[in-house]
Amino acid sequence: MSKTRSPDKEIIEYFALHQRPMHKQYLAMRRFLFDQASAETVAEEFNYTVSTIYTLARDFRKRLATCVDDEDPFFLTIKTGRKKTESSNSLVELIVAYRKKQLSIPDIKIILDAKGYMVSERQILSICNDNGFVRLPKRGRQERLDIMVDGKYALLATAPVSEMLSFDINESFASKGVGLLSFLPIIKLYGIDSVIEESSYPGTSKIAKLNSVLCFLALKLSNVERYGHDDGWCHDRGLGLFAGLNVLPKTTWYSSYSSAVARDDNAAFLKDLNLVWLECGLLSDTINIDFTAILRLVAKK
Repeated sequence: MSKTRSPDKEIIEYFALHQRPMHKQYLAMRRFLFDQASAETVAEEFNYTVSTIYTLARDFRKRLATCVDDEDPFFLTIKTGRKKTESSNSLVELIVAYRKKQLSIPDIKIILDAKGYMVSERQILSICNDNGFVRLPKRGRQERLDIMVDGKYALLATAPVSEMLSFDINESFASKGVGLLSFLPIIKLYGIDSVIEESSYPGTSKIAKLNSVLCFLALKLSNVERYGHDDGWCHDRGLGLFAGLNVLPKTTWYSSYSSAVARDDNAAFLKDLNLVWLECGLLSDTINIDFTAILRLVAKK
């Protein structure tokens, strides 16, 4: 004799509690039109008025009469296969405009991710090919940087406003700054984040103290020479993730924040940081107080 299985709580709630309006309407119409229960009975069972039952039945008959092919008056038909990505005229125009500025496929992908477009590198390449673009020649880092900081490009690709990340959202994006994330465990291991939190550095109205300092560190570790080179890095979601933000802030934010930091703030922070290195046995008879060099030394150990 087979044993009777008890359904899971989630299954019971789904079929019994009618959490979705369309789900509830479907069950009510099945009871009224298929089981032939009276309108009064169905109204009482599903907490509707009698007039609502007749209205739902009238609307259902209209939808059923106008359905075509495999359409369903209540439920969407799930189509198998790869999901279609956005390929609107505006997206094509953006990709074409970026490619005219000699941006690579990965660079275009990073910018579009920051703007919220869900598009793959394969689709970007396809759009470029369809519009007559050929493969770009191999270029050095400096040449690519010169293109990214071009003034005309800056007007073309306005970066999103920086804001704190909500880590309960599941999302994916492309980035060339994922190597920075390897420093986060080191920062946590040696309590550098706690030193920053306990420092006198200011926070801003939208970006907290720790995240603000990590913004500067992200640029330092990325070899960004001047804050004016922001037309490329303030689109990269990976750099923003390092600082707990959607993207790093623009040049004006760094200038404003720097002006709010006093020399005493820096001196006090370096003293506290020096104690961390001392306790961890990382000091010798000399010390390099450049933050980047210190982190790289720790990473090697």
